[in-house]
Amino acid sequence: MTTTRRQSAPGSSGYLDVYPDRKISFFKNPFILGLTAVAGIGGLLFGYDTGVISGALLYIKDDFEAVRQSNFLQETIVSMAIAGAIVGAATGGWINDVYGRKKATLIADVIFILGAIGMAAAADPTVLILGRLLVGLGVGVASVTAPVYIAEASPSEIRGSLVRGTWRWMLGVSAVPAVVQFFLMLSLPESPRWLVMKNRKNEAVDVLSKIYDIDRLEDEVDFLTALSEQERQRRKNIKFGDVFRSKEVRLAFLVGAGLQAFQQFIGINTVMYYSPTIVQMAGFRSNELALLLSLLVAAMNAAGTILGIYLIDHAGRKKLALCSLGGVFGSLIILSVSFLNQSSKEHYGWLAVLGLVLYIGFFAPGMGPVPWTMNSEIYPEEYRGICGGMSATVCWVSNLIVSQSFLSVADGIGTGSTFLVLAAITVLAFVFVVLHVPETKGLTFDEVGLIWKERAWGKNADSQMLLAQGTQNQS
Repeated sequence: MTTTRRQSAPGSSGYLDVYPDRKISFFKNPFILGLTAVAGIGGLLFGYDTGVISGALLYIKDDFEAVRQSNFLQETIVSMAIAGAIVGAATGGWINDVYGRKKATLIADVIFILGAIGMAAAADPTVLILGRLLVGLGVGVASVTAPVYIAEASPSEIRGSLVRGTWRWMLGVSAVPAVVQFFLMLSLPESPRWLVMKNRKNEAVDVLSKIYDIDRLEDEVDFLTALSEQERQRRKNIKFGDVFRSKEVRLAFLVGAGLQAFQQFIGINTVMYYSPTIVQMAGFRSNELALLLSLLVAAMNAAGTILGIYLIDHAGRKKLALCSLGGVFGSLIILSVSFLNQSSKEHYGWLAVLGLVLYIGFFAPGMGPVPWTMNSEIYPEEYRGICGGMSATVCWVSNLIVSQSFLSVADGIGTGSTFLVLAAITVLAFVFVVLHVPETKGLTFDEVGLIWKERAWGKNADSQMLLAQGTQNQS
């Protein structure tokens, strides 16, 4: 039974071996590219906001004396968006399941636009912080929605590649991509999986016909219909606690949430939020020069992200994550050495800039997209909204802890020692990936589900599951 499902599922390796002409390439279908580009603006919302607050913070300190005098206020301005994202991510899974992926994206855009306008018009730090909270709410909902929407509408063979002035102007212009996404999203369809789950099969067929040619379309529709009927029956009584009662779902969630937590605790947002501030700590006092040097970090982030789009479906998720973590570890050591020797020689300031650039260069193609990609594909459909929301919440809580404490910790134990702590956490992340993260490159959702069943119940997964379910029913 297991073997048959592996070979017959459209998009599986067995299916594509039999029908190689039905394989979808990255640039073959303009509809998929357009759908991915528009939905992916959700990631741009967070990326732009993360990058711009790092530079805007330098000028915010110039405008508001209270902010300049308080590390806590600086940390709060940065991290309030993350606090909002925690709430947005926690509710985003429910919004996705009830209203659909498309409406969830539109809701996220409206909230983000309101927050961006509030930030641009802020007359004092309190209003600015409230604007940051709204932006975070929008980002949180988008962070759950975009990966799931793209993953569900994408062929499995290219799924990984697809799932990726003054401070007032700097923050206010962040509304532009949200406005663009809002109006473009109105022209896009709902996720075909969600439509089938809601008994809107004709609409789902219409969407799938734009993705697959006629030879593969019938197979995809039949497979999705059969699969969704099974999942609809299982989904009726799904609750948060069921995530931990189901052994295979629990294992999947621990991997997904673990990746999200490590993504933050290895320090990415200390670099993204505070890169100009770190450059100033390294001895470059001018706001303009610090901002200019931090643009090197942003440029490397863009280049690394483009590289990651190619590598994630060629090198694979696990190998990419491990290579990324190895490079991040080396970069953190460079940053630590540069700050520990900062007072002795002037060139150590440039070493710090090199460390920042290398950090982003290694992080962006690997540990940047891998956690989000895997969280969009490792859960059964009936758990995808719940687990995706819970995992994203773990990400934002971890992000909040790091960003709210970095400046204070660096002030307490020294910046060099702080980067050493992050390097030690990176070693733990490397071990976690080696031991617990499976490779999901090119697998269908069904094949990924079999990985967790085998890990939970061994090779005789089906018989072991039936035995366990019988025991639970008796109790």
